[in-house]
Parts: sequence; structure tokens; C-alpha cells
Amino acid sequence: MSLDTITTPETAAPPGEPPPAGAPAEMLVSARGLARSFGTKRALQPLDFDIPAGRIVGVIGANGAGKSTLLNCLLGLIPHEGTLAVMGHDPATHRSAVMRDVCFIADVATLPRWARIGELLDWMEGLHPRFDRRRAEARINAAHLPRDRRIRTFSKGMVVQLHLALVLSIDARLLVLDEPTLGLDIVNRRGFYDAIIQEYFDPGRSVIVTTHQVDEIEPILTHVMFIRDGQLMLDASMDDIARRFVAVDIPDARRAEANALRLIYTRTVLGRTVGVFRDVPPERLETFGEPRRVGLADLFVALAQPDGAAAA
Repeated sequence: MSLDTITTPETAAPPGEPPPAGAPAEMLVSARGLARSFGTKRALQPLDFDIPAGRIVGVIGANGAGKSTLLNCLLGLIPHEGTLAVMGHDPATHRSAVMRDVCFIADVATLPRWARIGELLDWMEGLHPRFDRRRAEARINAAHLPRDRRIRTFSKGMVVQLHLALVLSIDARLLVLDEPTLGLDIVNRRGFYDAIIQEYFDPGRSVIVTTHQVDEIEPILTHVMFIRDGQLMLDASMDDIARRFVAVDIPDARRAEANALRLIYTRTVLGRTVGVFRDVPPERLETFGEPRRVGLADLFVALAQPDGAAAA
């Protein structure tokens, strides 16, 4: 992928505001040769990537692929090799400066179950310099959340509303979500992401999210990063993915013909063979059947195969 131009302080938009028309997006994260080892194990291979403002990036990988290690490096929780800038600072040495503009949210179950709402708001005020208590109070009141009960007595839906009240009351430029809806039902998961898009995201901010529920976040993503064994398999926009990868049903009699094209993955579903192709003009595939978009879950599986990974 081509690198975006980093804006200078003179041209960068104020926090939370979109850049002027025609101005390049401000770079919120920039990594060159980012790597991390634990003893003899290489958890992250050297990675190069950029995340400018105005993106919603899905970081997708299997368990142990390096997603959490990557997030921990971005948040300054562990040291790293290579060069890493988050909000213009190295998070390993200037974490307090980084976290003034970054909000990190893990799954909702991490809220302290012993606390009441007032205690949690007091804690948030002391934790994040850009937490707006009045905004949180207004959302809590609108959701009619009980202030006299401990969080452990809340329903899952109530916990989601409380979680959103906290997240949406932090004026951060970069929101990092690590499995934020783990254990929630589909209604609450969808409501969580809808609120993030409608009330937080704008062209001056970016969101990084990891989740195993790939199909649910796919519609909101602008970009995706696939990680396998600490390596970056794919770093692309959703538009690039739609243009480069397509799926089509392959008749058994024409399998050899399909193999001669850039066929990177096949699987059999209910007696039909579905093929995933990379960088093949759709008109060349129309003779097999109607080309269609490849879902991120299927694309990840395709590229995670030895042959597919090489093709990416």
C-alpha cells in the first residue's frame, strides 16, 4: 500500500475535527520495523504500517497471532523494537503523552463489578485527562441506569450502556477496542458498534478493533490488517479488498482451467466448489459463474493457507 502524507502541526486539524478539504489526513500511528520478542519467541515480526485519521481498522488473526502484542506496543504497555509513533510519540517512552489522546477499551466484563456508578465515574475522572463527567452523566441518566446498585447486579444490556457512557465521554483521537463485545448477545453487540460509529467516529479520529466476530464488524470497517504468526499478511482498505479478491463457484469440469488463473483458495460447500481469486479481472471469471465479494472471514482463511499467504 502507498504511504499517506503526514500532516505538519500547522496543517493538522484540531482534535475531533476533520481536516480542511483537500488536506492530507494526519498520521495517528506510524510503525517501521515494529517487532517484539519474548525470550526466543518472536511474537511480532518486523511490521510496517500507518493509520491516519479517519479510519476504522480491523486487526484480525487467530489466537496467538500477535494481535494483543501489537496493541500492547501501541499502548506503551510493553517495549518494542523498531520505530513506533502513536500521536507523534513513542509509547514506550512517552506513554502519558500518548494516552492523553488514546482510549483503550477491553471487553465489557472488565468493568469493576464491585463498584457503583458514582465510584466508577470518580475513578474515570482520575484516570483519563479528557474524560467529560457531565457527558457521561447525561448518557447514564438517559439510559435510566440505577446508581444505587453495584455493577455485578446489572444486566448485560445495562453494562453495555454504562460502557458506552464511559467510552463516548472521552475526547480521544484514537480508540482502541480489544474484543469489546465479548460475551454479549447480537443485539447488544450491534448496538455497541452503532453507537461508536454514530457518536464517536469522525474524519479526525480513528478506531482500531480486534474481535473474533469478524462478520459483524465487517460493515463498519474502512481498512483491515490480517496477522498470522506475528507477520502482517494483508494491510488494505476494504475498497482494495473488494477490487482485488472475488469468489465464484467453479464447476468440477473446469477446475483445471480455474487453477491456471490466480486461484488462491477453494472449499466445498453443499456440493459446490467455491474459489477465491486474487487480481483476476471479473470478466475472466464470469464464464464460471457470477463473481461476488469475498467476506473477511473467508478471505482470512484463504490467505492463512500456505499457498494463499504466499499469494498475498
